Amino acid sequence: MTTVLIADDQPLQRFGFRMLLESQDDMAVLGEAANGSEAIRMTAELRPDVVLMDIRMPGLDGIEATRRITMAGDRTRVLILTTFDLDEYAYAGLRAGASGFLIKDALPEELLSGIRAVASGDAVVAPALTRRLLDAYAQLLPTPSAGPDATDPRLAALTDREREILTAMGRGWTNTEIADRFRLAESTVKTHVGRILAKTGSRDRIQAVILAYDTRLVHPS
Repeated sequence: MTTVLIADDQPLQRFGFRMLLESQDDMAVLGEAANGSEAIRMTAELRPDVVLMDIRMPGLDGIEATRRITMAGDRTRVLILTTFDLDEYAYAGLRAGASGFLIKDALPEELLSGIRAVASGDAVVAPALTRRLLDAYAQLLPTPSAGPDATDPRLAALTDREREILTAMGRGWTNTEIADRFRLAESTVKTHVGRILAKTGSRDRIQAVILAYDTRLVHPS
């Protein structure tokens, strides 16, 4: 059973999400929050698997709420909701520790599959889309230098092969594409990705891609 907390300042929106989620045998809604402060408090109390987080809410917004929830180090993951004209906020949400984002007018099955993916530890945003999103808002990243920051402790623990695969992830390659490029079995690539996440402290693939940019393994195109 995947447990969900809905955080949105619009009662009708929360009602719609609740109706959809409670129609699923494998999902349960633990509560509803109308702003970021409530979302933080209720997450600490209820410990849901996933927080479905709106961005624009009165008082504490969804970005800061996401940051505080993920910094708490609990198992709860955050799925950001956005609209087409708020991509910059979606990017900020990913930087704050969210495990992905969805457009608010996504189809019901897309929302449900996204929640299940985040709950299982996966990322909702496709690798190629992650690359385009990060490229579009690369001005928010640290000023690039000539090459990778080899002194960054998050990279120091990686083997040469793991660093190559992290770079490929940052370029938006899927596991299949990485396997083809390096002549590896896809299961081997998945093992490498898991080790990269563990060694770098990344919550999921999206956070690892952001790391690849932060440490300048990958430069914006």
